Amino acid sequence: MRVVIADHPLITHKLTVLRDKRTPPPTFRLLVEELMTLLAYEATREVKVDPIEIETPVTTTTGVRISHPTPLIVPIIRAGLGMLEGMVKLIPTAEVGFLGMKRNEETLVPETYAERLPDHLEQRQCFVLDPMLATGGSLAAAINFLFDRGAEEVIAICILGTPEGINAVRETVGDRNVTLVLGALDDGLNEQAYIVPGLGDAGDRLYGTAD
Repeated sequence: MRVVIADHPLITHKLTVLRDKRTPPPTFRLLVEELMTLLAYEATREVKVDPIEIETPVTTTTGVRISHPTPLIVPIIRAGLGMLEGMVKLIPTAEVGFLGMKRNEETLVPETYAERLPDHLEQRQCFVLDPMLATGGSLAAAINFLFDRGAEEVIAICILGTPEGINAVRETVGDRNVTLVLGALDDGLNEQAYIVPGLGDAGDRLYGTAD
């Protein structure tokens, strides 16, 4: 598994505002979308393309276009939905699927409670969107779910991550073709499994349900 931590002053600036507990939900949502677009530039660095010949007003030249089958974007419900628009703006021709993941409170194992994906993902690059990589359980389960459907490559994009989360994903996915793109790597988890310093619960702050 390859890990990429984006290092750009604009990302750090926007993350600083995002972390601030005084930032209201409308601003929080806008910042998540903007951060997603910035992270998507890094995440799509190796997106599959095919050569194409075109005519400019001056001459004929060769460029590229997104390959078929097109990439599949998969936000993890619910917080991942806040990242979707920023990604779709960058790759408007991509397909979009959805995964709902939650932890079984008895077994503590992540389970899929909802999914809307193509039946077959052979030869597909899949981009998974999940703002917070905390323990890593849900993201690892989502990645394996996509590979079990036949995905060729999975690129996971998270705004924040932890060493614990990275290690958990790495141990679970093994030698599969996975890239993890993070906006920042935080210190770790507290006793409640919240990212420190973090930004709180991303879903609550996106949709105005935080205290």
